[in-house]
Amino acid sequence: MKKYSLNQNPFGKGIREACGIVGIFSKDSSIQVSQLTYDALLSLQHRGQESAGIYAYADSMHRINGYKNMGLVTHVFSRKILQGIFGHVSVGHVRYSTTATSSLDNAQPFLYDYESGESKFALAFNGTLTNFLSLRRQLKKQGHEFTTSTDTEVIAHVILEQLKEQGDDYPEALRNCLDLLDGSYSLAIMNRRNEIYAIRDPLGFKPYTIGQLNDPEIFIAASESVAIDALEGIIIRDIRPGEILRIYEDGLTSEYVRTKPRKAFCMFEYVYFSRPDSIIGKKSVYNVRVELGRALARHNNVKADAVVAVPDSGRAAAIGFAEESGIPFREGLIRNRYVHRTFIMPSQTRREDSVRKKMNPIKSVVMDKDIVLIDDSIVRGTTLRRIVRLLKSYGARKIHVRISCPPIVSGCFMGIDFPTRKELIAGRMKSNVNEICKFIQADSLVYQTIDDLVKCCGKAKNELCLACLNREYPIKTPVDHEKFEQEFGIQRE
Repeated sequence: MKKYSLNQNPFGKGIREACGIVGIFSKDSSIQVSQLTYDALLSLQHRGQESAGIYAYADSMHRINGYKNMGLVTHVFSRKILQGIFGHVSVGHVRYSTTATSSLDNAQPFLYDYESGESKFALAFNGTLTNFLSLRRQLKKQGHEFTTSTDTEVIAHVILEQLKEQGDDYPEALRNCLDLLDGSYSLAIMNRRNEIYAIRDPLGFKPYTIGQLNDPEIFIAASESVAIDALEGIIIRDIRPGEILRIYEDGLTSEYVRTKPRKAFCMFEYVYFSRPDSIIGKKSVYNVRVELGRALARHNNVKADAVVAVPDSGRAAAIGFAEESGIPFREGLIRNRYVHRTFIMPSQTRREDSVRKKMNPIKSVVMDKDIVLIDDSIVRGTTLRRIVRLLKSYGARKIHVRISCPPIVSGCFMGIDFPTRKELIAGRMKSNVNEICKFIQADSLVYQTIDDLVKCCGKAKNELCLACLNREYPIKTPVDHEKFEQEFGIQRE
């Protein structure tokens, strides 16, 4: 049996990620696209602040080269480094970790090959593979050697095995992969045949968009439309769930679409994760968040002096709430923009430490006032409790908390960083709103309803993944929470 191996050790135990991926193809092989990839990754920095990487293919040299390191995009890449990444085809990646451990081994893209060498490819991945353990056992029996226990390595070996079976026919090999992989995955695969393959899982968990730059000979596939905007391009369309999109010298071809009546787009992308200026499914993320605020206001039963947002993700919902309720919107909390998002920091200790430095109230707005405080969600509850305490320490009389997302009661195994039920305040307290209200030390608390959330997203209920809200997981792999959490190797501080 032929043995397969990876040319590097991808990453250790953390397999739950929501990252940002980019693929760029220029028909003109004299154009070096590393700077374009850098600019696109900058626009996706909110999807991952821990590491960044770019790999490119140079047709003239028939080789893949690149660079990746720990840190923000601006810290990882200097002008000199970008100039040294040669190629008119590229894939890029930004990442955050969901465990307490992070290292350069975890950075993407990853570079893979097997014995023929011709099938070397760079892979950028966003998502979580839920059946990776069973696939890994099967591949081991077929002679594959693994250096980690991660789902990304499993995806690579699934692709390698299918390439072997299909005689290096990429479209056919990737079609077969759609039958084998379960869970959430958006992939950008760049090979040494002057191609990029952009693949979205059949349920369409994550956003993935294809666009075109002002130069009609340059195409870009990206996790969010803002990456296309950053390059002054135009959006062509969303990559369809179950689609294998080939980008090559003749343009774009849809090699395959695995259609399913059920879709499962992650509602949390609308609520929090995507940038508000992104367009998903022809719908503005910002407008969805404003509508979520309006829906909350229609259930409002308190009088207040001001509506204040938890910056920045609560701002659009707060504007909608203020417009619908007639209570004036005020900037009551100012965010220090040099402290990064606490939600995607890998440890609870670091998250809580950063909250103290992240926001400062405007005393004249909150002093002796009743405040409606709008946030997008309550995950662990500790951050919001600190904010409520902070506002009251600045003289706020009452804090009425309104949340634009329903209670998060269950773990996510499709790539969002709240996988353990014990970390979720609504799960731990069994959605007891009064108990949660006491914990965050607010005077009242109202969550969004699931029905209003679905309505505001503008999709049918069977087009959204609501598993973290209702425990109904749309994947083939049976969900045993304790087994999943154990197998996923969750290590948290």
